[in-house]
Amino acid sequence: MIGLKIKEEIIIHTDEYYYTVIRRNIRKLRKEKNLTQQDLADLTNISREYICDVENESRNKHITIAYLGRIADALGVEISDLFKTNKK
Repeated sequence: MIGLKIKEEIIIHTDEYYYTVIRRNIRKLRKEKNLTQQDLADLTNISREYICDVENESRNKHITIAYLGRIADALGVEISDLFKTNKK
């Protein structure tokens, strides 16, 4: 379970919920900037394999705050942007 619904309006998010949001945002932003995983790896000095693992939800790779900051810088966004969800 990614999020736990309490009553009707309050949602308590798990770690996996946030990892999923971050993974999706990294992949979306990288593609919007027409960057390959290798391009992002080169910009961050993080291996392409690590970038691939972070973006791939089935690999369950967790990311450190330091790496998250490097990725945000390379994508030209604030680190907080990587936590944003597309709520309607």
